[in-house]
Amino acid sequence: MPLPADTAALPPPNLAPGPLIDEYLRILMIPDPDGVRHFVSPRLQIRFTGARRMTAPGDTSAFNASRYAWVKKRIERTEVVSGGTPEETVVYSLGTLYGAWPDGTPFEGNRYVDRYVVSHGLITQMDVWNDSAEWLLVRAGLASL
Repeated sequence: MPLPADTAALPPPNLAPGPLIDEYLRILMIPDPDGVRHFVSPRLQIRFTGARRMTAPGDTSAFNASRYAWVKKRIERTEVVSGGTPEETVVYSLGTLYGAWPDGTPFEGNRYVDRYVVSHGLITQMDVWNDSAEWLLVRAGLASL
């Protein structure tokens, strides 16, 4: 079922932290950064690859649009760290990226790890790491795998 255009008015999803992250990523990869606004805290802090600071899911989508023709995540597993509380639960999403570079060259198997902090049903922090920088160095002839 499609989300209404004004998703900011929606209440936070009532999901456990692991399924919350999976659903957030599913919608974000449509890509629909506005459709995930009700998943995130107004105080969201994102550290993207290269320690780039961002504060909204749309920031990550805009950055990805400058680096890739298109990109998606193939989620291999979602891990919820034991001992989490409603105040703070850490969730990891691990898998690979696939898509195309700006010149249209396809790629797949690019490893990623995302770390999320979920507080009272909202994502408050997101850290993103992947191998894209290494792959870009190889494409530029500056490194080898």
